Amino acid sequence: MLDELYQDLILDHHRRPRNKRPCPACSCRAEGANALCGDSLVVGVSLDGERIASVSFEGQGCAISQASASMMTEAVQGLSVADALALGGELRALLRGEAPARDLGDLQSLEGIARFPVRIKCALLPWTTLEHALAPPAAREERR
Repeated sequence: MLDELYQDLILDHHRRPRNKRPCPACSCRAEGANALCGDSLVVGVSLDGERIASVSFEGQGCAISQASASMMTEAVQGLSVADALALGGELRALLRGEAPARDLGDLQSLEGIARFPVRIKCALLPWTTLEHALAPPAAREERR
């Protein structure tokens, strides 16, 4: 029953992605791609000091990458940069099969992906791209 709820949540975020739109006035942005399956996206973030004022994404890919991006934008909105990065770390741990230290809300629905190692990169693509967007400018240049 819980698996069905989680599946429905992932499908809902895929079919009706939240915050999937351009970010013309973002403070920082990054592009990410998963060459294995063809997923690609751009994450744009508007910062207010060290707080994420808004975040959006554009791109295409499988249901998991798109749903994860949608959930990510909702989860990190209003968080500090440090808290958003920490949340990404908690999601990584969840996908490695480790129990999260706290309830991750909708992100908990991605837990079942741990049973499919090839799909973990799909779920992490938006989070890795967000990390690149939030990296200091010098670190972003080194990644190019």
